[in-house]
Amino acid sequence: MILVSNPSKEDVPEPELHVLPASYISFADGELVKSYINSSISSPLSSPPTAKITFQGTVLGLPYAPQVAVFSSRGPNSASPGILKPDILGPGVLVLAAWPTSKDGNNKTKSTFNVISGTSMSCPHLAGIAALLKSSHPDWSPAAIKSAIMTTADRTSLAGGRADLFATGSGQVNPNKANDPGLVYDLQPDDYISYLCGLGYNVEAIVQRKVSCEKNYSSTAEAELNYPSFSITLSSDNPQSYTRTVTNVGAAKSGYKCEILGLQGVDVKVTPCEIGFTEVNQKVRFSVMFRRRGKYSRPSDQGYLRWVSSDHNVTSPIAVKFAIEGHQIIGKD
Repeated sequence: MILVSNPSKEDVPEPELHVLPASYISFADGELVKSYINSSISSPLSSPPTAKITFQGTVLGLPYAPQVAVFSSRGPNSASPGILKPDILGPGVLVLAAWPTSKDGNNKTKSTFNVISGTSMSCPHLAGIAALLKSSHPDWSPAAIKSAIMTTADRTSLAGGRADLFATGSGQVNPNKANDPGLVYDLQPDDYISYLCGLGYNVEAIVQRKVSCEKNYSSTAEAELNYPSFSITLSSDNPQSYTRTVTNVGAAKSGYKCEILGLQGVDVKVTPCEIGFTEVNQKVRFSVMFRRRGKYSRPSDQGYLRWVSSDHNVTSPIAVKFAIEGHQIIGKD
């Protein structure tokens, strides 16, 4: 069997387990095959059309990889717009996996593998990476592990292409880089409680203990959570400032300088723009002020804040939505 891609789809191979020999080809190649078949059948002097399937080995380095699946959930985060979602991408499409039974239900076959897709694949990839990081850094909190994964992610395809932040979040997970992130944005459980208080949630139902937001916790604004990303809404006359704290998990003596990448409709000021450390686990607090540029007409903007040292790039995505300004309508009395 020869399967031909839909003309609206890119020429991305789609491996599937079939119960008969099969090959998946692009739409353009499919047109050539059909032309060959038709020409062979229509001419009485031609030989009957023939085809042969040969395995050419694993193909590496395809320029469009990695690619976000069409069914992957997109942002923004409607429940909490001040937190950018998604966070991270993990391998989750057409992953070769063990299968309890054969594809055709034949119990006597050894074909107990299949290719499956979705969060059922990407979640165990990310959970396994988190477990490896915890094994390598037993003192890291879940938030530190998450930060390490997010700030070291790969943000482009092999061909240099880049998707929308609401499709990729921080990017494609890179386990090797995550093991040595340089800096992390850390959080403790009480920080999340303050954040939930700010959202007006029934916090006691979530944490399963007595909590008084009014007495014991100050409400933390969404975008003020010490998260390794920024998701904000800006109006033309209302600059906004947010604070973050980074923890040094790299060399004891190290220095970083800030960079702002990609943003075209927003002016960003980081204070201080240069930070230094003299010991491991030392913390430094900084602020980021965002101001809309008056002539930028698009409804949103995206970019990155990067802390750069001699051997680390600690990158946080920035998603900015511009508030719809009021209009005055003048008409006849």
